Amino acid sequence: MTKIAIVYFSATGHTQQVAEAVAEGAKSVAGTEVKLLRILGEDIHEGRWKNDSIIAALNEADAIVFGTPTYMGGYAAQFKNFIDGCGGIWYQQGWKNKIGAGFTHSQGLSGDKLNTLAGLMINGMQHGMIWVGTGITPQGATPDKINRLSSYSGAMAQSNIDQPNIGPGDRETAVLLGQRVAETAVRWNK
Repeated sequence: MTKIAIVYFSATGHTQQVAEAVAEGAKSVAGTEVKLLRILGEDIHEGRWKNDSIIAALNEADAIVFGTPTYMGGYAAQFKNFIDGCGGIWYQQGWKNKIGAGFTHSQGLSGDKLNTLAGLMINGMQHGMIWVGTGITPQGATPDKINRLSSYSGAMAQSNIDQPNIGPGDRETAVLLGQRVAETAVRWNK
């Protein structure tokens, strides 16, 4: 069984919706087991993130998909705390050769989400991971179109503050990313 872990932070629920869509896509691939792991602010003590059960699940995973909202052109502080909390894993190269991928959400059409995805990808590369992008050609620019924000390094989603749900195109983009990550992880494990 190929294990896929989706680790994310979500403040308003939009990034969680993206995470759930990635999980849906990953679960659609035969031979996969998928875990959603939510980063919570309560796991941060004296400025340091720590949650042994999340670390154990990530260490067991064959693929890790990272997700965070984009705030002020970068990670949410809670997610950055998680990344910093995994420094010991990096030092030991504990995630080397795992499949990695990422996603983000913001209110702005750009919001500098590419910077967040680049940061996630660099973090994955420092861990020695094999990064998987979307592999999806944009189908248009309206909210119902797949990869409407033209991202190749990871899935991007955008919602207005008064919009309770992510758009159907952004949701489907996340589903397809999850499917691609799972297919890649299954293939990599053979």
